[in-house]
Amino acid sequence: MVVRETCLAIWDVLHPAVMAQPQKEDWLQIADIFFQSCNFPNCVGAIDGKHIRVKKPIRSGSQFFNYKKYFSFVLFAVCDANYCFRYIDVGSYGSSSDSAVLGHSAFGQMLNNNELDLPGNTTLPGTTYPSMPFVFVGDEAFALGEHLMRPYSSRGLSIARRVFNYRLTRARRVVECAFGILANKWRFLHSPIHLKLETAISAVKAACVLHNFVCVRDGFNFEDSLSHSLESPNPSGVRGTRHGAAVRDHFTAYFLSPHGALPWQLEAI
Repeated sequence: MVVRETCLAIWDVLHPAVMAQPQKEDWLQIADIFFQSCNFPNCVGAIDGKHIRVKKPIRSGSQFFNYKKYFSFVLFAVCDANYCFRYIDVGSYGSSSDSAVLGHSAFGQMLNNNELDLPGNTTLPGTTYPSMPFVFVGDEAFALGEHLMRPYSSRGLSIARRVFNYRLTRARRVVECAFGILANKWRFLHSPIHLKLETAISAVKAACVLHNFVCVRDGFNFEDSLSHSLESPNPSGVRGTRHGAAVRDHFTAYFLSPHGALPWQLEAI
């Protein structure tokens, strides 16, 4: 009872203070930091999901039994370039894929309905055409869309597509680092949580807002960002949109242009 009430109180107090929904000006600031630190323009967040181990919830059948053969629920997160969570969704079935968790989350629905108050399209640095949307970056588990970029997935990629994948990975890795910092600071996440499902979800939500609270005030230990024991949900194949593919192709061309190329990117791939 004490654990449950304390976690609920931490979430209720800190959520509006350290994880409030970004407004248009906030998205622009996030994009500036992503460009400065990760060299990916018009990026407003990195997204990913991780399994949180739990004991089998009562009368849950196989819903929480994931493809790694243990019981879990999913922590889905949107992270900025400062390793702070801007949005989280906690509690989806462990058997769900990343794309399914995103689609059923409030964030995913707002993204699909253009309700996130994202800034309007703008040209990439050093260019005058075309106007490009602001985007989130994720791995192959997510569907490609106008506001969601994922890597090219196939073998024998061209140099241009390999460069795009490298540049996207530089931006996407911040959410992996954030999960590492989270798990290594709040170490109950390294082992199965022996609490009722509702209390376990509240504990994870409390850890996420405490993560933001600590990162903003005290920073973080870089070594904590290098590893963690959290595993990703089932990477099932998903289809993207043609418009999303066109946006990705424009980014790909920009990353090989004089205005968008990095001096070391060809060596890195």
